[in-house]
Parts: sequence; C-alpha cells; structure tokens
Amino acid sequence: MEFRVLAVGDVVGAPGLRFLQQKLRGIKRLYGVDFCVVNGENANVVGITPQQADAIFDAGADVITLGNHTWNRREILPYLDECGYILRPANFL
Repeated sequence: MEFRVLAVGDVVGAPGLRFLQQKLRGIKRLYGVDFCVVNGENANVVGITPQQADAIFDAGADVITLGNHTWNRREILPYLDECGYILRPANFL
C-alpha cells in the first residue's frame, strides 16, 4: 500500500497564501496526495492569524506546522488550544 505525503515549506505572506489557495488542491489531485503538511508560521510574514490558518486548511492542508514566529501574533494562541491540527514547537513556551 502506498501513502503519499506532501510537505509544503514556508507559506510567506499574502502571495504565498494566494498561491496555496490557487494551486494546492490541483497539486494534491495530480500527484494523488493522501496527506498534506504545510508550514504556516510565516503566513502573516512573521507569525500566523486564525484567519490565515483557516485559509490554509480551506486550501487543502491536513495539518499546519509552526515555529518560533508563532508567538509574534498573540491572537493565534486561543486558536491553538481549539484546533487539533496545528503542530507548534514544544521548545517554546
């Protein structure tokens, strides 16, 4: 059995998010992707907002990974507790 995973690097700012919204579903279809991981920590150039996270999921991501820039946008913090499909760094408090 084959399981195809697509890992998308940093989505940066509005241009990166627009590209993802326009292309991700087609790429997933073309390559028969079963699971898609998107690094979204810079969707707001530095950090990510709940609206941007929703847009990434709507574009076709199954999970979003974050990094140290996560904490630059405080409005994401409650969203992180509500959403089980965002991976945040464990080494940052």
